[in-house]
Amino acid sequence: MRFACGFDHGGYPLRETVLEALRSDGHDPVDLGASELDPGDDYPDFALAVVRAIRGGDAERGILVCGSGAGVAVAATKVGGIRAAMAHDTYTAAQCVEHDDCNVLALGARVIGPEIAAELVAAFANAVFSGEERHVRRLAKVDAIERDGLDARL
Repeated sequence: MRFACGFDHGGYPLRETVLEALRSDGHDPVDLGASELDPGDDYPDFALAVVRAIRGGDAERGILVCGSGAGVAVAATKVGGIRAAMAHDTYTAAQCVEHDDCNVLALGARVIGPEIAAELVAAFANAVFSGEERHVRRLAKVDAIERDGLDARL
């Protein structure tokens, strides 16, 4: 599977870990930066690059890393069709795909270290949406909220 990956200055320390974890599991990471540590960069730029790659069909999923994981998750979910989850445990990293069909994983490099990051990437990358009726039903409601906002009729 092809993964678009983005790292701001806070996430940069996990860059090589994430890319190598994907490669070692047989996936194809697309590195969308940062290519060097720049304390002045902004996480929304990397979030937008990753979600553009997904929405444009250049990647099936994405991984975003900032200091906490929160900023990139918020920015990514502003784009329709993107379901991002921040995970710092393997259950959430896998379950967000299996139940919620998430296509972006957000990690916090100031929260987790390289070993945990590699485990989370593997859990997310190898998870498959279950397609169970209850999850499909719930995602249809999420789609209605995304489409209709506060006017959604659930």
